[in-house]
Amino acid sequence: MSATRIFLASRNRKKVAEMERILGELAPGIEVIGIDDVAAYDEPVEDQPTFEGNALLKAREGLRVTGLPSIADDSGLCVDALNGMPGVLSARWSGPALTATSGQDARNNELLLAQLADVPDERRGAHFECAVAFCHRGGEDVVHGRMSGRVIRELRGAGGFGYDGLFVADEHQDPELTSAELSSEEKDRISHRGRALRELAPIVAGVLADQEATG
Repeated sequence: MSATRIFLASRNRKKVAEMERILGELAPGIEVIGIDDVAAYDEPVEDQPTFEGNALLKAREGLRVTGLPSIADDSGLCVDALNGMPGVLSARWSGPALTATSGQDARNNELLLAQLADVPDERRGAHFECAVAFCHRGGEDVVHGRMSGRVIRELRGAGGFGYDGLFVADEHQDPELTSAELSSEEKDRISHRGRALRELAPIVAGVLADQEATG
């Protein structure tokens, strides 16, 4: 298959690279481009109560604006002691989103740590959850992923983004490494988004092959 462009409705360059890396394993030749790679458009307000609803909202608009097969994900950290919050509000937990993703992440992490300051270690269970929507001219597909673990008491690690530096996954062989301390390959193997994208990749490959065949 020759290089094929897929639009990802995100400005997060790390997320664009992550998605291209995971999809590329099962659907070779895919080039993932993000919002900053296309003409500016009014991004939809993520006002849906579920991850799936927000993902579909963004993917549908991406397809309409760019004409390219479009992928969007909505994901968040669901903390047991906060009754599943921040959940769909994870990206803007500390307030309206900033232009600089790193600044927003720092504010969100600081607030979450403060809210869990008095919560004992045995009650700091949490999970990452995501929905990934794929919208194309033949229809829509949605897949889901989950990664269980716990929230620690200080940030560790320089990799990843979002709440990765506070989260230790249950499944990883080293119970002390945060998601931000894992290699890209190891994080992809166990992450909520990695699981969802591995399920989605054959669907994407099939749709693109059909589109090539029909012109």
